[in-house]
Amino acid sequence: MANTLTIDKSRAAVVIMDYQNDIVGMVPPEQQGPLLQRARQVLDRSRQAGVPVFYVVVRFRGGYPEVSPRNKTFSGISQSGRMREGTPGAEIHSGVAPLPGEVVVTKRRVGAFSTTDLSALLRARDIDTVVLMGIVTSGCVLSTVRWAADADYCVVVLSDGCGDRDDEVHHMLMEKIFPGQATVVTAQEFVDAL
Repeated sequence: MANTLTIDKSRAAVVIMDYQNDIVGMVPPEQQGPLLQRARQVLDRSRQAGVPVFYVVVRFRGGYPEVSPRNKTFSGISQSGRMREGTPGAEIHSGVAPLPGEVVVTKRRVGAFSTTDLSALLRARDIDTVVLMGIVTSGCVLSTVRWAADADYCVVVLSDGCGDRDDEVHHMLMEKIFPGQATVVTAQEFVDAL
């Protein structure tokens, strides 16, 4: 983990991914409350500091026309009926709900940039630094880190603002994989840098 972090607030944005009711429920119950509290702290402090917040959610149309039966991840979701637009499970968790005017981007795949206009929205504001929080670490966070790094964004990952079903995988990504493309810090370290 990094000891110090410098953030240019005029060029940074917080991207909070898949903090939706059904997906928060995938994190072990004892981790859900603390994860939501840290995310809320990051959101509140970011807003106070004038750092924009972008929400990214995964949602599908009725009948799941976006889902191929060859897609192992999403074909299971379509068969379960989860993550359909307009259903309670697909809604952003009330503990981290967006404020009026904050952008909510809908994706149809794992990563925040794939199938979305997120990059255009960030570039329109001249944002070159993305601060990522998301559930699950081995899914949306991994895919988004890779894409953002390849697109030449400065990437910051909030290690304890991310959650996964598998603690070992989460820690391996944070300690061995993400540092090659991102700065990995805690939520508190980010808040302190603002």
